[in-house]
Amino acid sequence: MSVTTLPSSTTNFSYFCPCPRGLEIALAEEIAEIAQLTAPAVTIKVHNQVPGGVHCSGLLSDSYRINLHSRIASRVLLRMGHRAYKNENDIYDLALEQEWENWFSVEHTLRVDVTAVKSPLRSLEFTTLKIKDAICDRFRDLFQVRPSVDTKNPDMRVVGFLDARNFTLYLDTSGEALFKRGWREETGEAPLRENLAAGLLRTSGWKPGMVLFDPMCGSGTILAEAAQILAGVPPGARRHFAFEKFQQFQSDAWAAIKGSIKPLPMSDIPTIFGSDISGDMVAMTRHNLRCAGILFDVPLKQIEAQEVKPPSDVPGIILTNPPYGERIGVRGDAALPNEEVFNAFFSAFGDTLKQRFSGWNVFLFSGDLTLPKLLRLKETRKTPFFNGALECRLFRFEMVAGYNRREAAKPKESAAE
Repeated sequence: MSVTTLPSSTTNFSYFCPCPRGLEIALAEEIAEIAQLTAPAVTIKVHNQVPGGVHCSGLLSDSYRINLHSRIASRVLLRMGHRAYKNENDIYDLALEQEWENWFSVEHTLRVDVTAVKSPLRSLEFTTLKIKDAICDRFRDLFQVRPSVDTKNPDMRVVGFLDARNFTLYLDTSGEALFKRGWREETGEAPLRENLAAGLLRTSGWKPGMVLFDPMCGSGTILAEAAQILAGVPPGARRHFAFEKFQQFQSDAWAAIKGSIKPLPMSDIPTIFGSDISGDMVAMTRHNLRCAGILFDVPLKQIEAQEVKPPSDVPGIILTNPPYGERIGVRGDAALPNEEVFNAFFSAFGDTLKQRFSGWNVFLFSGDLTLPKLLRLKETRKTPFFNGALECRLFRFEMVAGYNRREAAKPKESAAE
């Protein structure tokens, strides 16, 4: 077995960028925007969307760009091999043929993960073991030494994907998942993942300069993502990536890509606002914003969501992920059952939106598909997403002028909504 030459800086590679389901279109649009950063010689090409991700291609340095700038991708996977298979031995053979030694050394630790859709193979664990054995056997044949496995903090991650007929082998250029931006030190219960928050911002139509308000901000994920966009801070600016440990890591190209980051000029007038019922959450949000490199003021307030007022004279966008359970009842009536507290909260919040937020567009992200009924509002759009395995919706409500007056004129209809 001989070692071949390393790929050149002009070699084109195929990539797969997974993302939360429901954000494939948004991710494809985002990668196309990242491609324009290489203009006039655009080297990134978006190919097709599939459930859970986007296929694209480009130079090795383009994987650096996508890792640095993508707010929606979960990882950037470099395709190593692709072939039809019938059994685990076919998978072993494909893994053994790949020139892993051109990408990492025996000193690097390794982890292998396999996912499948409609695969006839009985055990993904056995398939994972066969891939790991093939990689280690190749190194042993070449160097009489094999890399060690580290499932918690590996230097290199190899990913296999099987469908009913074909097997694809990837090398992960990202390392830790890209939603781990490197700034989050404190979280509340079940925090929204950063790449999902970024996808919700894009889907809502929010852009820098528009007013954004999160009245149930929790640990501040939506606000931090929006603030970084506003300031021109790339999501990967505060973390490291697996590609920095590759054998052919192009350090000059990486330095140039990072050097091209240009902070955006900031207005003295705030456009991003947040609040939460919990003072601890407000303090946590403030801390997380600092860790995310946000140097400008994001006005935050401790207040119940039912009591909020517009933070700006200019109507904008409300985008929030309403909490559940205990956080709703922090100041609720202890004598009421949880379900009554839950229903009373959303009824009151719906009234607040109708009475005080005329002209605003409201986006609520929730796994509770009955949310519009609880608010007594009719959504103008509901976009399906998955938060992990949980099916969710992003509900849009247009708070048009006179909404509350119409409701008052039709009390019976309103009660039946």
